[in-house]
Amino acid sequence: MKATISPHQTRIICSLVFVFACFLHLSHAVEARVTRLVIEQKQSPAYDGRSFGNVGQYEILTGKAYGELDPKDPHNTIITDLQFAPRNARGMVEYVATFTLVKPVDVAKTNGVLIYAVPNRSNRISIPAFSVAGESGDEFFLQRGYIILHSGWQGDIPARAGAETISVPIAKNPDGSSITGLALARFSNMPAGTNTLPLPVAHEAAGLETTKATLTKRASEEGAIIPIASGEWAFGDCGQTAFPGTPNSNKVCLKNGFDPAYLYELHYTAKDPLVLGIGFAATRDINAYFRRAAKDDSNQSNPVAGTITHAIAQGISQSGNFIKTFLHLGFNQDEQNRIVWDGANAHIAGRQLAMNIRFAYPGGAASLYEAGSEPPLWWGEYEDKIRGRKPASMLARCRATKTCPKIFETFGSAEFWGLRMSPNLLGPIAELDIPLPANVRRYYFPGTTHGGGRGGFSTDVPAVQGACDLPANVNPQAESMRALIVALTNWVTKNAEPPASVYPRLDRGELVRPNHRAMGFPSIPGAPLPDNMVNTLLDYDYGPEFKYADLSGVITMQPPLIKRAFPTFVPKVNADGNETSGVASALHQAPLGTYLGWNVTRSGFFKGRACGFAGGFIPFAKTRAERLANGDPRLSLEERYNDHAGYVAVVKKAVESLLNQHFLLPEDAARLIRQAEESNVLR
Repeated sequence: MKATISPHQTRIICSLVFVFACFLHLSHAVEARVTRLVIEQKQSPAYDGRSFGNVGQYEILTGKAYGELDPKDPHNTIITDLQFAPRNARGMVEYVATFTLVKPVDVAKTNGVLIYAVPNRSNRISIPAFSVAGESGDEFFLQRGYIILHSGWQGDIPARAGAETISVPIAKNPDGSSITGLALARFSNMPAGTNTLPLPVAHEAAGLETTKATLTKRASEEGAIIPIASGEWAFGDCGQTAFPGTPNSNKVCLKNGFDPAYLYELHYTAKDPLVLGIGFAATRDINAYFRRAAKDDSNQSNPVAGTITHAIAQGISQSGNFIKTFLHLGFNQDEQNRIVWDGANAHIAGRQLAMNIRFAYPGGAASLYEAGSEPPLWWGEYEDKIRGRKPASMLARCRATKTCPKIFETFGSAEFWGLRMSPNLLGPIAELDIPLPANVRRYYFPGTTHGGGRGGFSTDVPAVQGACDLPANVNPQAESMRALIVALTNWVTKNAEPPASVYPRLDRGELVRPNHRAMGFPSIPGAPLPDNMVNTLLDYDYGPEFKYADLSGVITMQPPLIKRAFPTFVPKVNADGNETSGVASALHQAPLGTYLGWNVTRSGFFKGRACGFAGGFIPFAKTRAERLANGDPRLSLEERYNDHAGYVAVVKKAVESLLNQHFLLPEDAARLIRQAEESNVLR
């Protein structure tokens, strides 16, 4: 006998199915998210009450975002040690992150675009990259109606006023005991008379016995390694108490003090690793909350609910590395499987971020033994055969989930010299130009220091900065960055095609080996040559528990074994020593000297080596007579431009070219021409 269902029963069943489906959806929705948003301070209006164009006044909200993660959810399982983190009554892992939200007082006047400005080592520095004379980076965005968001993501930075930080849990063994592992600390260029130095944050020594650790010193990276007897040093603080000082598992003390002529290296066992990879998931969820949520679990309303139509991330240096790894590990898909950022700009970022590792050191900066160049560094698919890796791309995961953003990669000369940018373009063995996918544009700023210089047109030689030997490089990036962020916004919001990629290529002979002969670098009396200034890419063995393809897992070999050095390439230069490819600034096209992506360390352990990521400057002679007297092969300012009017004419031509190519905004073009006209060049 066939059963029949009445229309009334059908309505009831459909209602129950709908309710059950909603329950399943809501159950999934609460698995991992921002559960509570606390606004601790509201400055309204901000910026001394200033009004910005048609947008009006802005306000700044600061506070904390409380979130939780399901360690079993596939969106989170890639996080190293998440399974060892303590859980709340719901089985979730909790975190607390600070945030700063900058929004129009009248949110109806926003342009609908959220800029997530990724903090660098907890500092909100992304916006100043767009600063030019007379206008701050903040003002640039505020005039255009953007909503700006910052939040904490680096869990090994202690909370302090003005910093964006995050509190993440400590991983423990299932029985509650401490997880331990090998750690490495390197110390150099400390002030004379120093007798106590701190260990890396969150790498606390598992014990105070120096016999179970090793401290050595060396006069150069290639020099003999000299062991220091275990009785000559201690895990302790000798700042107020004579050696061995006050026992302290977070500091190391040397009996007769540290000699700044040496580099010291400590191998020891650390305990209680922080689950630092949570910083990626927290960033995902905080961005998803502000972009799409109406309110949190406590009924606190999202202050920008319903106003954001698109989201763009912008990160500089370390925070640009963060963006690359965020995308590579699949965090641009939220737990509702929606895209987080529609656009992203990784600026002056040569590596990925080594944070999803037990006892990670995310504040590192491409120094010896530091991880960061092991996973794919390329946007297009490439097979890293020499390291035995399968064909891969930083975008493989987001391609699979259709959550890849539109990407601008921007960088300058210092990234080739100090941050190992070469494999991003060519792969580890530099055999070919790796093609870019359709959703990526790459723009190179020739002859610039890390982040670009202050700009301007002046024959006054810039001051020497820090430990470097050559004057500072003032060649700017800001004007081009301003035009490009507008182009990225238009690409994301209007699908307006941005300028074509412009960067040096191997197949055009624009990338060569880093020595003066291959580069064509001139011999300038009294000036250094670029030979031995590049930070070479090394192939490390971190042990079998390290996940090289994902820059994740556990390092079990410290220091790592160096298996080989890979070839490194840098841009070719002209007879002046200036690079010839990329989006050249107006100053670079009307040069007053040679603009370098490298500089030389004046003194200390690294004397004669590259000076961090700083670029240098070698000025041209002002007259032909001065040039000949100095034996300088580069033409003088007089020979190049004849007079002040001649120089201004060259600047105007450069500005017009940049404007026509959409690498300069009209208001910045007018300002640059005015600066050139008012300059002291050949006055």
